[in-house]
This record gives sequence, structure tokens and C-alpha cells, in this order.
Amino acid sequence: MMVAGSRRWPADAGSSVGSGASGSAEGDAAGDARLVWYAAYGSNLHAARLACYLRGGRPDGGARTYPGCRDRRPPRRDVATVLPGTLYFARESAVWGGGSGYYDPDAPGELPCRIYLVTASQFSDIAAQEMHRSPGADLDLTRALAHGRDQRGPGRYETLVHAGALDGHPLLTFTASEGLAGAALNPPSAPYLRTLAAGLAESHGWSTRRCADYLASRPGAAGHWNAADVLAVLGGGLDL
Repeated sequence: MMVAGSRRWPADAGSSVGSGASGSAEGDAAGDARLVWYAAYGSNLHAARLACYLRGGRPDGGARTYPGCRDRRPPRRDVATVLPGTLYFARESAVWGGGSGYYDPDAPGELPCRIYLVTASQFSDIAAQEMHRSPGADLDLTRALAHGRDQRGPGRYETLVHAGALDGHPLLTFTASEGLAGAALNPPSAPYLRTLAAGLAESHGWSTRRCADYLASRPGAAGHWNAADVLAVLGGGLDL
């Protein structure tokens, strides 16, 4: 895992999403005692998008409004990093249309991602919303931490992945169970590509051209999108 610069969460991140009730400034003792890194590799690369999961709201271009986490405080830190594996597009997104982005840690390549330092409770609630479940119960992370993975169901984002550790905190994410080899590939929609590109530019400092080249080359997008088409979707630049 290659780690780039660390940042505090931007004060204005997600200011346009639903506010809802704020989490306690102190938080509960159990939640604060256990911090984890959540590795975002899809739309949650964009801070404003992740804020919809944390505080509730509907992302620009999306078709779903999220209830938010029990603890609505922002992440303590976020870091741009790279994990081994690859991003691919498959299934059908109920939020964006087209294929959703998934992570195969066993496939060759590198995965640019953004890791957020959150409580285990927040990670559980983010995962629940990705799994199209109601947030409110903490996940048992024991199996994922011990074995590297925990397939909790056959659906989208129902397989937990323990991808390493940083500063003494485990690095976790979630993906589909079948991996790239067993996936029904499906090209992503234009709004989804815009959100992914905005997140890559915001977190990694990538140019519009580099974002287009990367996204057009991913399995599921390749053969349907080319870099020029993605550049056209991104238009004059990225809305960070």
C-alpha cells in the first residue's frame, strides 16, 4: 500500500446535503475506542458523496436519498493511497444506472483509493447503506480481520475485505463476492463517471485526462467507453 499525503476532513465537505441531527461532540466511548480506515474506491472518493452516507442526503446525479449514520461526525482524517487489485464495473446500479464499481483485490493492477479514518460504527452504517440495508447495527468484523475477507451475502458490496493497516488501525472496504472473473460486466453511466473522476481529482490531484484514461480502461467500461468519450462527459473540467 502506497500512502500519499494525509488531510483533515474539509470543513465544507458535503455542505449541500441534508443536515439531519449532528453526532455528539464527545461520541460514545465504544465508538471512539475503535477506529478503522474505510477505503473508498468508487463514488465515495468524492468527499461530498461520502457526506451523504454520513449525514444523510442525495448525491448530485443520483437517484437515492440516504438516511445517514448514527454518528454523523466527519472522518478524522483522509489519505490518498493505492491498493493492489483493480476496479471493474458490473451489475446494475440503482443509484446511477449502468454498472457499479467493484474491487477485486486478487486481480492484477493498482487501485487508487481514498481512505477515511472513521469509527467502526460509522463504517458499519456506511456498509449497511451500500448493502441497501437500514443502518443501526455494528458489524462483527472478527472474521474479516482474521481471514482477510468475510462474505456476508451474495449481493452488492456484501463482502468485507481487510486490505491492511495504517497507524495501528485496520483498513477495510467492501465489494461483490464474485470478483472480476465471475462478474457480469456492465458499463458505468455518465453521471457515475463524473462522480468518480471528481473524486480522483479531489483526492489524488489527477488531471481530467488522466481520470478519463483510467476510467475508460477499467473492465466493464473498456470496449464501451473510450478516453475521448469520457473526456466529453467530463466537459470543461471537474466539479470538486
